[in-house]
Amino acid sequence: MGVGVRGYTDSMKTAVSIPDDVYEEAERLARRTKKSRSQLFSEALKEYVARHAPEDVTEAMNRVCAEVGDAADEFVSSASRRVLERSEW
Repeated sequence: MGVGVRGYTDSMKTAVSIPDDVYEEAERLARRTKKSRSQLFSEALKEYVARHAPEDVTEAMNRVCAEVGDAADEFVSSASRRVLERSEW
């Protein structure tokens, strides 16, 4: 089956080159989590793409703010600030 050809699954097949050490770590993680390499790589790429789509994060935060409203709550503000400070951006 060639690169970019759809197979028996509803997924795109592709070939990528990765360093040996990354591949070996991924193999260990796949075995430990009882996932296929394809599933592991797919989940990792999906997470990476999501983390690098700032407009989606901003849009989601705007929706939450609209639902919560403008009422200021010192506890919520303080707790939110602490969570954001510990979050990796």
